Amino acid sequence: RRSGQYTMNHDHSKKIPDGASFDRSGSQDSLDELSMDDYWKELENIHETRGNNHEERVALVVKEPDEGELEEEWLKEAGLSNLFGESSGDSLESMVFLSTLTRTQKAAVEKRVETVTQTMRKKNKQHQIPDVRDIFRLQNDSKGKVCDGSEPSTVRKSESKNETHDGTKGPKFSLATDEQKSLLEDMPSSDTDINLEISFAEQAANLKDSSVGKMYKGGGGDTLLPNFRLPKDKTGTTKIGDLAPQDMKKVYSLALIELTALYDILGTEFKQQKAVKIKTKDSGLFGVPLSLLLEQDQKRVPGTKIPLIFQKLIAQIEETTLETEGLLRIPGVATRVKGLCQELEAKFYEGTFNWENVKQHDAASLLKLFIRELPQPLLTVEYLKAFQDVQNLPTRKQQLQALNLLVILLPEANRDTLKVLLEFLQRVIDHRDKNKMTLKNVAMVMAPNLFTFHGFGSKTIEQSEFVMAAGTANVMRFMIQYQKLLWTIPKFIVNQVRKQNTESQKKEKKDKAMKKLLKKMAYDREKHEKQEKTANDTDVPQGVIRVQAPHLSKVSMAIQLTEELKAGDIVARFLSQKSGNVQTLKKEEVFLYEIGGNIGERCLDDDTYMKDLYQLNPNAEWVIKPKQS
Repeated sequence: RRSGQYTMNHDHSKKIPDGASFDRSGSQDSLDELSMDDYWKELENIHETRGNNHEERVALVVKEPDEGELEEEWLKEAGLSNLFGESSGDSLESMVFLSTLTRTQKAAVEKRVETVTQTMRKKNKQHQIPDVRDIFRLQNDSKGKVCDGSEPSTVRKSESKNETHDGTKGPKFSLATDEQKSLLEDMPSSDTDINLEISFAEQAANLKDSSVGKMYKGGGGDTLLPNFRLPKDKTGTTKIGDLAPQDMKKVYSLALIELTALYDILGTEFKQQKAVKIKTKDSGLFGVPLSLLLEQDQKRVPGTKIPLIFQKLIAQIEETTLETEGLLRIPGVATRVKGLCQELEAKFYEGTFNWENVKQHDAASLLKLFIRELPQPLLTVEYLKAFQDVQNLPTRKQQLQALNLLVILLPEANRDTLKVLLEFLQRVIDHRDKNKMTLKNVAMVMAPNLFTFHGFGSKTIEQSEFVMAAGTANVMRFMIQYQKLLWTIPKFIVNQVRKQNTESQKKEKKDKAMKKLLKKMAYDREKHEKQEKTANDTDVPQGVIRVQAPHLSKVSMAIQLTEELKAGDIVARFLSQKSGNVQTLKKEEVFLYEIGGNIGERCLDDDTYMKDLYQLNPNAEWVIKPKQS
């Protein structure tokens, strides 16, 4: 097989007789059979397109890591590289970070540190190698509750119990404290409620521990997916894009640790893949790295977050009508698609390309070609396998939780492009009565385009290709069906970020106090002036917040907090105070922001109950402003 070949062995698509060898068990109805045929047909089309493309593609090679290398890389990604190596002495920041982790998250970190330290000892590297137990003992000795509401001392107790006489065995963190369990039991939840308040891995550990926890396989059998929903959070739902970059960095680290902890508990291996660097095109449209494509597009349209060609192809498909039967499933003519591809490369940026020549099925084929031709998968080399492995998790809820964390982990460009794609696919499905493209059909057709990637070699698929096909199509279904949930940042992670910020601020204050007397006096004077200024400036009584709105005609207002007052009510109150000389902003253009205190900056959803949020972050400032795109 030549190096540019796709992961799947395409001969299968030709070999499948009507009574195909994959298991069509009783739960799979004719729709499933039809959909599976869509999958293999799509693979055949991909193969044909590739056959017509005479340029040889360089295969993407996945690097086989050395022992301990994966874990070392993982700790770096999680922002914990100073737990080992030359900088291991300077880990105060990591101590703050570790103090906010849940039991299962700590266990995940500990497992990786253990592997790295053992590898370093083997290689006899000349740095100071901390004992993993010391890291966590140090951290446990610092006072304060762990973020999941359990006392660190319970960790210490369980540690001493689990240590052998010679001290060889590291601490074993009990995965579910009684307090955590009772908190879980108190949560009024149904099978379709997604609990974002408690760590997903902790929930999985509790489910595993409790005899009532029914672990069932979430296979592709039933046609209907559960109607999962997010119970309303009084302090507001946080979406990706609502937080400031410095907080998003912390969210990323926590999501990586949480996902690893979840996979650990569920017995699924989580490995980030690493690609060997390959030479890629440095200009053009197809086969250009996403980041490079956006860079060249931003020179033409500043601030654009989605490649212009991608936006244009979607617009072109929608311009005709989404009611066309077999949309996305019926391919364009391969030779014509190839010709259009070359013409677009030459004329798209010149603005001389004639879009009237593009038939709808051709545009759909070009859109899929664009996704496949990316030098690295849209779901990234790092996480493509983890996305595929979601199908192996025991329950649908856990599959959804894992996808939620994976979406958070994607680079911004990939995540934004994926979002636009999923929204478009949902619009296609909305016209299923006419175009005959159900959720299942669309998932079957799109899965090979996102999940089979040239150069990943057959190593990616140890199971049979049929299981793989149904599995990835199922993951695709989940991504389309639950896309609104997937772009939410779980509350327990936002709370961990708040806790980190609070702890860092405490440490900063202590450090400042240790400075020279002169600086301390200046600091005190500054603090005193600030307090005086606040008192004179706003004179805000208890239960009242001062809201600033520099962009509006009414620039400041004292707002009395009541049980029912929501963020949207405050914005509406400001907008109702119109004056002629200020440019009027519409309701959907401005948002209330929570700034400072224990968060960098957070855009509030309109249904946020302000009194509840104020209690969570009493030192925040409140500002109404337009959302930065």
